[in-house]
Amino acid sequence: MKSSKSKWLAYTFMVGLIPVLTRLLAWGTTATGTVAPASATDFIAFGFVLHISVINELEHFSKADREWKTTQNAASVIFIALYSALYALTILGERNSSLIDAIVMLRSSIILAIVSSLLSFSVLHRMSKAVAC
Repeated sequence: MKSSKSKWLAYTFMVGLIPVLTRLLAWGTTATGTVAPASATDFIAFGFVLHISVINELEHFSKADREWKTTQNAASVIFIALYSALYALTILGERNSSLIDAIVMLRSSIILAIVSSLLSFSVLHRMSKAVAC
């Protein structure tokens, strides 16, 4: 298997950012107040993409030791569960905005997305290092 960081960055990371970038484009090109510059759901979608990608990449990676692969898959499953909980909360907030603090939700989703990015990059780095050996 040939792993490429730039390929992963283009196919996964940038594709995962499409909702965030689309919202920023809409925010920048519409009248003030029409579109919010950031939304928790965009970062939640990004996190889903990253962790599903990690699970997929690890599935096709035979050089990693089984314990490390299991740990990484478990971490991705935990993050997917966290993103699912955040998404469920955003759905509740759509119906009754007083139930959810939108700023806390946005900050939580951004922090999780940053942590997910770091985890994804570390997995990709280890896998590309193992391929190079």
